[in-house]
Amino acid sequence: MTDTIDARAALYEVIRARRDVRAEFTGERVDEQVLWRVLGAAHAAPSVGNTQPWDFVVVRDPQRLAEFADHVAGCRRAFADSLPEERRRTFDPIKVEGIVESGTGIVVTYDPSRGGRNILGRHTIDDVGVFSAVLSIQNLWLAATVEGLGVGWVSFYDEAFLADFVGARPPVRPIAWLCVGPVTRLQEVPDLERFGWRTGRPLADAVHAETLQVRDA
Repeated sequence: MTDTIDARAALYEVIRARRDVRAEFTGERVDEQVLWRVLGAAHAAPSVGNTQPWDFVVVRDPQRLAEFADHVAGCRRAFADSLPEERRRTFDPIKVEGIVESGTGIVVTYDPSRGGRNILGRHTIDDVGVFSAVLSIQNLWLAATVEGLGVGWVSFYDEAFLADFVGARPPVRPIAWLCVGPVTRLQEVPDLERFGWRTGRPLADAVHAETLQVRDA
């Protein structure tokens, strides 16, 4: 029973400690054995019809990391230019990626054709395929946290650019670029809260009995 209690406490602590990392990477490269353990955790995620529709492209070449970082910087500028002045002032100091600093990018792709035409569990809800790939990301993120690594999910990119960048041909699509690397620490308060972009919701606001109650966004 003690082992079970300790494991439960450890799991909840990892979930609590996990952060979307941007500025805390040390610049050291992830140890190869640790990388494979983290990828193994991602590959152990549940998937609809046991299709395992994900693949993981590991990008470590400094020139390629810099090239993708330049692309992301352009997308960041475009988003900043779209904001009202007050919102832009809040956004300006927020760092959105650690592509070069992390030293390792993991691009997670989703292949909707894996498993053939008749996939058990995807007949009525096609999105459960991509949901499965996202579960692999969550597994990777929690395993990385246990290993003392940070993960930053980069979403400022053009999907067609990233698909071409990693050689993903339709129907395969990239669904995430993850910056992965050792960190100096994990922030206690998430960045978007620290910088005043948006605060988290209380659990009580997210839980409903029997039917969904409409509340303020």
